[in-house]
Amino acid sequence: MNRTLKYASAAGSLLALFAILLLAAAGAGAQDTKPANTRKPIPIPKHPEERRFDNLRGSSYCEVWLFVNTPEGIAAVYYNTAALNNAADKMDTCPASMWEKVTVPALEAQYDVLAAHKNGPRWFTMDWFKLPVGPVETFDGIETRWMGQALMPKGKAPTGTLLSPYVPVKSYRKSEVTFEKGKPVFVLEDGEGTPWVMQSFGPNLTYDALKDLGSKLKPPAGWKYRVVVLDRDLILSTPEGYNWIMKDDLECVYDACKEGTCNFKP
Repeated sequence: MNRTLKYASAAGSLLALFAILLLAAAGAGAQDTKPANTRKPIPIPKHPEERRFDNLRGSSYCEVWLFVNTPEGIAAVYYNTAALNNAADKMDTCPASMWEKVTVPALEAQYDVLAAHKNGPRWFTMDWFKLPVGPVETFDGIETRWMGQALMPKGKAPTGTLLSPYVPVKSYRKSEVTFEKGKPVFVLEDGEGTPWVMQSFGPNLTYDALKDLGSKLKPPAGWKYRVVVLDRDLILSTPEGYNWIMKDDLECVYDACKEGTCNFKP
């Protein structure tokens, strides 16, 4: 190869390298102009304040669940509508016209979460409870308060099926739930004799139907359902900072009377 061709070849190689660098820089620039993740962190209060919620028996509520990673695993952080949204009817804290505007895709687009879920409407069976809560948080127009989080079973995907029928889950919160003397409580007793006290029921039931629920449930062998009229207040607390919750196959949710949570076993 003569000197002129040699220099031309070298120049061509340099031009080719320069072109590659320009393309790489342009690609990097294009990447830099992409919007960063603009989803917001979920609102978890630094200093929750204890609050008491009265006259709950038979009142409705809804919850927004936001699923996030924690050092302990995937958690469903929940926000409850109790005592909000309806000054005209305090028994209905989740009006249908408001709840239908809350959508899972909008929640997942707005917050930095693994997934989101709408839980409800549901109805309370206790008379009152108190626990630390966060300030009012509004999701697509409906008002809620942070009330705690439930740790998902290992290997379970972050979806709305947090609770599988008759499978216990830990729910982390500091709370005191009271069922008043002279009123019924609805109890599922498991095969080991542990009473599970119903805290709420779902949309396919009514409060009056709960007394006959045992004939409709399909629990594991050895379990039984019963209704107990209390001769004293039943108080469920969380001495260890959590409670065990479970649902049945008709979407009723229960708290366990174990590990010192109940002042007596109904």
